[in-house]
Amino acid sequence: MTVLHEDRTLRDRVRVFRDRNEAGKRLVRSLHLYSETDAIVVAVPAGGVPVASEVSHGLHLMLDVIVARKVQVPGETEAGIGAVTADGTLVLNDSLIAALRLGEDAVQKQVAKARDSVESREKLFGCCRVRGLAKGRAAILVDDGLATGYTMLAAVRSVKNQGASKVVVAIPTASENALDLLSRDVDEIHCLNVRTGRSFAVADAYLEWRDIPEREAVALLRSSLP
Repeated sequence: MTVLHEDRTLRDRVRVFRDRNEAGKRLVRSLHLYSETDAIVVAVPAGGVPVASEVSHGLHLMLDVIVARKVQVPGETEAGIGAVTADGTLVLNDSLIAALRLGEDAVQKQVAKARDSVESREKLFGCCRVRGLAKGRAAILVDDGLATGYTMLAAVRSVKNQGASKVVVAIPTASENALDLLSRDVDEIHCLNVRTGRSFAVADAYLEWRDIPEREAVALLRSSLP
């Protein structure tokens, strides 16, 4: 059974973190039992990199990255019907696909677009990968927040396929539905700000919010390498 670690004083609140860096530092306190172990921190770029960098530094753990990409709803840039990772791990939201009445051809077209995006990102972030390091270790997967959870679910299953002995998800904020989705696949979830309700935006947890350029994320990852 998945163990959820949350800050009950932050439940259903918004604007609880100054920025991603502060959120990462606060996650360190929740994850303190992993300090100076053989666990590895795995960032989901690009927004997860500043958070993961703080976690890695605060716990004195190595930092890796896993490239995952949302499978977009046709004609949309924000909404997704699933996610795919660089090693080919694919998860799809079958109920949403059915609700949108998307045929197999339409779905596969969107999956192909996501795979192309992953391939491009893998070339960019490949310089920062520490391949095979998760095998036999606890992997702490970090992002800046989870709306639906499908991108993180794809990352989780990819890391499990790599042989991680334990999978921990650490995020500053997430919807309750996203956590429910992940609960069958992970050992622990550390989420400081759990929010319920029908609408959810990761940005609402932060006072300062901006998109993280991929080049900036790569530079931060490179500076964190031993």
